Amino acid sequence: MAETRRTRLYEEHLARGARMTNFAGWELPLSYADTGPTAEHRAVREAAGLFDIDHMGRYAIAGAGAERFLNGVLTADVPRVPLMRARYALLPYDDGGMVDDAFLYRLEDAWWLIVNGANRDKDLRWLRAHAGAEVELREITEETYLLALQGPAARATLARVTDADLHAVPFHALARGTVAGAPTLIAATGYAGEYGYELYFPPEHAVAVWRALLAAGAVPAGLAARDSLRLEAALPLYGHEIAAEIDPITAGLEKFVRFDKGPFIGRDRLLKRVLEGTTRRLVGLEMLDAAVPREGFAVWHGEQAAGVVTSGGKSPTLDRFIALALVTPAAAAPDTPLTVDVRGTPKRAKVVPLPFYTPAYRR
Repeated sequence: MAETRRTRLYEEHLARGARMTNFAGWELPLSYADTGPTAEHRAVREAAGLFDIDHMGRYAIAGAGAERFLNGVLTADVPRVPLMRARYALLPYDDGGMVDDAFLYRLEDAWWLIVNGANRDKDLRWLRAHAGAEVELREITEETYLLALQGPAARATLARVTDADLHAVPFHALARGTVAGAPTLIAATGYAGEYGYELYFPPEHAVAVWRALLAAGAVPAGLAARDSLRLEAALPLYGHEIAAEIDPITAGLEKFVRFDKGPFIGRDRLLKRVLEGTTRRLVGLEMLDAAVPREGFAVWHGEQAAGVVTSGGKSPTLDRFIALALVTPAAAAPDTPLTVDVRGTPKRAKVVPLPFYTPAYRR
């Protein structure tokens, strides 16, 4: 049995009364005693929240064949990614299902690929199986530390402890600077549906950077808030909205698949799904009856089984129960009345447009 791992901030979390949980083999904070999931969620929506996400996988890819290799395993048009920019991309299997989703960074001397912590080892094996002799693939997870600062006040908060010009770092851009004295790669990316930053720096600076950002006004936030935030923004989570059995077209991620760039793994299977349609579609549900729509709950369209909830819960921002669900095309149109089987009791719901929530900077 694999040993549960801890980040360098484990003691910092305990000192703040964190309720810890096992996630992908890591002991991570679910929420904190002084705040709780709802307050942490609102802190990210209204100010700035700070997440310890060092469990996520990081790889550096270099060599003469790096760009060609990445263009063949990712759905993004890799050669068109500008220097010091980031792109969201998917790693498909040959049959169109997904190995993972990821963020790709183009740096001066290498590419970085940031992947889900739960898929870290699997992704590395997949990439190594497809990398040729001209590709240098190296895991750098242990060589870097990763924090996420998210929310409308993230820029002002980070500006208090960095020498970087954050106004020169637009959404999905990258910059180098120092944060609390630590040399840092600053990425204007995140997973909360807000403008914010993901910060990569040498791991020995983890405690100092964490404390400096909290002193600058950030609120520590755990996995519970991270999940409710991404649900409101309709951001997919591997194993829920995307998986080996769920392709990008079914998951509504077609805009991230660049068919015009040429061959890549899974291209023809995905193109077939675009041309012929899919048997399921990812939709948003708003509960009309007060009930929590949990993952795995059956969705019905009249007397017909229509699909299944992939993620659900209460939206602190909207103050209503919402869900993402995979349903048949006949049940996918906006305003379609559906029911969710909540532990044997049918509860009324309707299909609503996604995302449930759009941040101010994107309206």
